Amino acid sequence: MEIRRADQIANTLEQLVFSGEFQDGERLDELKLAEQFHVSRTPIREALQVLVSSGMAEQIPRRGVFIRQPGPVELIEMFETMAELEAACGRLAATRMSDKDLASLANANDRCQQAIQDTDHDRYYAENETFHQIIYRGAANTFLANQALQLQNRLRAYRRIQLRFRGRMKQSMEEHSQILCALSDGDADLAAQTLRGHVAVQGEKFHQLIATLNR
Repeated sequence: MEIRRADQIANTLEQLVFSGEFQDGERLDELKLAEQFHVSRTPIREALQVLVSSGMAEQIPRRGVFIRQPGPVELIEMFETMAELEAACGRLAATRMSDKDLASLANANDRCQQAIQDTDHDRYYAENETFHQIIYRGAANTFLANQALQLQNRLRAYRRIQLRFRGRMKQSMEEHSQILCALSDGDADLAAQTLRGHVAVQGEKFHQLIATLNR
């Protein structure tokens, strides 16, 4: 899966935010970034819009694009909501997914496994997004799917950074297998339970995430 240049730049900018290179409230200068990445301003503008759409940055008319980092309370609230949306999608998808969707889910899971074998965090996350989106679609509830997609996009940077925690990708794959089995068996309660646990950020995972953001 080829990643366009603007998305590559957006991913790098996310990492720079997490590493402390950019601070909350700091303005992102298009010209300086274009020089830094050796590109024209067009992919920089596109990359900044990716950050804005994900909520990591805010565009203020006539002023520019500024870094926006949520506080710990806002972040945990978003993850709690995401976990419940995923659980609802899983509960409905367990009885509504077609055999074709289940096959697509299994294929996406196989691509996730291949990304782990290649130690490719970015490709794993891209395939992981696809895995979850197939479940949203399988719920056969357009409103719910749209809400899940919107929050998935909002949390993209924070879910991606978790994959770099030691052992997290392997654990994520194990959880994927449980989710796939529950959906294949049509077990709505188990599908909801496993998806909720898969997405929830609590305990040590939350402490790791906050420590990463506060470097």
